[in-house]
Amino acid sequence: MDYEGFKKEIYKLTGINLSYYKEKQMKRRINSLIKKNNYDTYDAYVRAIKSDKELFNEFINYLTINVSEFYRNPEQWEVLEKDILPDLLKKSRYPKIWSAACSTGDEPYTLVMILNKFLPLENIRILATDIDRQAIEKAKIGLYLKKSVEKLPVELLKKYFTIERDLYKINDEVKKCVEFRHHDLLKDEYPKSCDLIVCRNVLIYFTEEAKDYVYRKLNGSLKTGGVLFVGSTEQILMANRYSFYPIKTFFYIKEKDIS
Repeated sequence: MDYEGFKKEIYKLTGINLSYYKEKQMKRRINSLIKKNNYDTYDAYVRAIKSDKELFNEFINYLTINVSEFYRNPEQWEVLEKDILPDLLKKSRYPKIWSAACSTGDEPYTLVMILNKFLPLENIRILATDIDRQAIEKAKIGLYLKKSVEKLPVELLKKYFTIERDLYKINDEVKKCVEFRHHDLLKDEYPKSCDLIVCRNVLIYFTEEAKDYVYRKLNGSLKTGGVLFVGSTEQILMANRYSFYPIKTFFYIKEKDIS
């Protein structure tokens, strides 16, 4: 079995289309994982993940590249708090917010903490989605290593976490603000009428064709005047093609619907 055959087997097994990911980068990651588990061929590895649940889960985790932390790129969260949210809240008292590719929940929980400076927790609702079901389960539990919370301002850490045996547990009041769901950006329906979409540090792994598809879908998911918040390596080239206008670095406002 060559890599093309492997991609077809993985699609049948998981529904994940590896053709939408940058091939050189993804193939290198997969080959490294296969070697680490002492398999010599794609055939042998596919047979193994079909019969071994732990091996399968490891593959999904590795494939979906779960790198996340609270308050990642702090200066961008400061722009969100000081410049973006005040304007959004003038338009919508209770904004509809989607955290796409949320990984283990660090990002949507960060959103809750920042929004709580403007709104009481009982009025905050965030949809958080990811392709990795295991990551979603971790997010629902809400236990984090110190490394995950190192960039959080001290006052937020003290207010929203309790420490249990060197683990940081997010308070239940914050967890109640977030609804976690499984979602594949490349094949599932997108939520509608969002005021803010946070989609960071995932599109860097996609092909240009896949990025084009996602940006068009994100346009359809936002209200006119809604804002898209992207990752620090994901500035959108020719954003006007998707009717996005840059309002701050890494923040784009939707000007109109596109066909």
